[in-house]
Amino acid sequence: MKIIALAATSSSKSINKQLVTYAANLVEGATVEVIDINDYELPLFSEDREAKLGKPELAQAFFNKLGSGDAIMISYAEHNGSYTAAFKNLFDWTSRINMKVYQNKKMILLASSPGPGGAQSVLASASNSAPYFDGDVKGTFSLPSFYDNFDMQAGKINDDELATALYKTVNQLNQ
Repeated sequence: MKIIALAATSSSKSINKQLVTYAANLVEGATVEVIDINDYELPLFSEDREAKLGKPELAQAFFNKLGSGDAIMISYAEHNGSYTAAFKNLFDWTSRINMKVYQNKKMILLASSPGPGGAQSVLASASNSAPYFDGDVKGTFSLPSFYDNFDMQAGKINDDELATALYKTVNQLNQ
C-alpha cells in the first residue's frame, strides 16, 4: 500500500507535518510519500480568477498526486477553529477540477495543536466533509498538547496511551 501523507498547512515548522510523517510510517507494510502543500501554492481562489486562469496545472498536479496512492493521510492544523487558508485554497482549486478530490481513497485524518483541544474542530469538519468529496474515512485521531505529548528529538508520541490509540487508528487502513 502506498500512502500519500500531508500536513494541511504551509508552515515550515509544522507540528502536523511531524505528526503525519510519524503516523504514516506506523502503517504496517506501507510505503509513504510525504508531500508539502507549499509545492502546490496557487493564487487565492475566486470565480473571477478561475475564469481568467482556467484549471491551474498545480491544482491538477495535486489531484494527480492524491490519486497516485492507495490511501491518503492528512494532519490538519487549525486556524481559528477551521482549515488553514493555504489548505482551503488548494482544496478549492482542486475541487474545481473534480469534486471527487479524494478519489475514493481510504483516509486517516489527524490533527494536533499546542493546546489541549488538539485541533478537534477542524478534524470534525474534515471528517464530516470528506465523504462528500469521495473520501473513505477509516479513522481519525487528535493529538492534544503537541509539545507535551510528542518527543521532537525521537520523532514520536511519548504518551503510551496516545501512541497506542494512534497505532490502532492508522492501521485501520489495513482492514
